[in-house]
Amino acid sequence: MPWRVIAHDNQVWHVDAVAERRAHMQAWQLALSFRAAGDRPAAGPSQRPKSFWMLYPLEATSKSALFLQAAHIPDAALARLLQEQVI
Repeated sequence: MPWRVIAHDNQVWHVDAVAERRAHMQAWQLALSFRAAGDRPAAGPSQRPKSFWMLYPLEATSKSALFLQAAHIPDAALARLLQEQVI
């Protein structure tokens, strides 16, 4: 089950959130996965991406604190990120 579901340009997108901590770093960073629902193979290079990952500018010293902060990200902010990637 996706963390969030966002609609954009007549397409439904599933958004998942994960915590990532790189080697030698103390803070956990939020990474988001966007995947088009009913993902179909792209017809060519001009087709918009059907899935992608991106880092979100949110960090915390624990995973639970990170996910608590992530819960306050508005759907509109996620939709803007999505729009920037699929244009």
